[in-house]
Amino acid sequence: MAELARRNTGLGEADLEHLQRLVASWRVLADLSFSDLILSVPLAADGDRRFLVLGQVRPTTGQTLYPDDLVGRIFGGDERPQVERAWRRGDDTSGVASVLGTTQNARVRGVPVCHDGRVIAVMSRESTTTSGRRPGELERHYRDVFDGFARMVADGTFPFARGEVELEEAPRVGDGVVVLGADRRVRFVSPNAVSALHRMGIHASTTGLELGEVGFDPTPVDVAYRTQAPVMVESQRGDTSVVVHVMPLVEDATVVGGIAMLRDVTDLRHRDRMLVTKDATIREIHHRVKNNLQTIAALLRLQGRRLQSDEARSALEESERRIRAIAVVHETLSRDASDVVPFDDIVRPLARLVEEASVGPETRISFSVQGHVGDLPGEMATPLAVVLNELMQNAVDHAFPVRADGAPVDGHVRVSLLRSGGTLEVEVADDGVGLPAGFDLEVASGLGLSIVNTLVTTELGGTMVLHDDHGTRAVLRVPVVVSEERRA
Repeated sequence: MAELARRNTGLGEADLEHLQRLVASWRVLADLSFSDLILSVPLAADGDRRFLVLGQVRPTTGQTLYPDDLVGRIFGGDERPQVERAWRRGDDTSGVASVLGTTQNARVRGVPVCHDGRVIAVMSRESTTTSGRRPGELERHYRDVFDGFARMVADGTFPFARGEVELEEAPRVGDGVVVLGADRRVRFVSPNAVSALHRMGIHASTTGLELGEVGFDPTPVDVAYRTQAPVMVESQRGDTSVVVHVMPLVEDATVVGGIAMLRDVTDLRHRDRMLVTKDATIREIHHRVKNNLQTIAALLRLQGRRLQSDEARSALEESERRIRAIAVVHETLSRDASDVVPFDDIVRPLARLVEEASVGPETRISFSVQGHVGDLPGEMATPLAVVLNELMQNAVDHAFPVRADGAPVDGHVRVSLLRSGGTLEVEVADDGVGLPAGFDLEVASGLGLSIVNTLVTTELGGTMVLHDDHGTRAVLRVPVVVSEERRA
């Protein structure tokens, strides 16, 4: 909308901001009038003879005249004399005109949109000449309220100066409306609003009374009338939760009435509580899995100390390291119930674990982590963490052999992370002795590399290549697939 206006109209930034706030707030007006609302502004380069549609909203309480999008459409003043008159004279004008793009007639009311004492646009209300709704008390009250808001649009007092944020659970006209007078007494209650009040335990007739007199919290109405600004709060009575949105009608700086829209969100709040409980349960499960894995690792460590065979002890130590790597993933998942893991928070603890385990009198190996990959699916994080752990441990075990003279061996292992589009690239490089002569990954018999190769190709659907480049450099490329449900 902003770009369209800047290219084609003479609207200033303050005027454009006013229109943006109107478009953000006018769905209530469309529902109250059972009509389409169209926002039009003259073309700057056309001498005000033609108009550009900047905004459009369809009613949820009635049938629309425009199933197609009109935003960006240009029409002449002769096609909409009510719009042209409202623009040139600042009059609120009604009449019959053709539906844009057809020969069908529509009732059109042009309402000037004013800001800082100037007409900056025209809001037209358009409905069929033969209404599909039988006029009744509800229609009469709704249209009276719309007339009040239309006068505020023409006075420049609607939209309200204080911006509103429309929440997902914000009530709409169809959820239930209570029409209030200047004295804050109820003039009319829609059937859906009656149902919402009944669910709150309020069964008494409210007509002619203030809401506070029948047990409804009057605070939002009092605040809205006092500040002459909309108020949205959530009110709870017993087990029932209702979102209340109060909008005052203001004329000559005086509140002359208002509406309170009610939406029963009890089911939503019940679902929210269930989700919170579910999230807490999931976090607790991950926490317990992490604790159990750490217990298993500790048992393996104790068992390894009792073994006499160096080969058996080494096998248990390797198993312990792999279990600890998986435990790091579950520790991260225990902080957040989602199945998306901030993998950057896993890589550095893994590197620190391997670095601490490699410290000894004969070796001094340091680790560094570069780059970022962001969030990864949980089912991908676990095998990738095991792969990284194996590659880093493999570098410690094979890249820096003990020197014959007994001097300490210094070395460095670098982990580089890069995420580009849907591909994750991980590189583990050391400055050690490099690959053995004639080394072939496909026929390598080491358990660690076998685990890595299987996880990368089978679990992760990626590839791994080993390079002999002033040391050994392992490069993994893995596709990252994050579902739309996870993104949401």
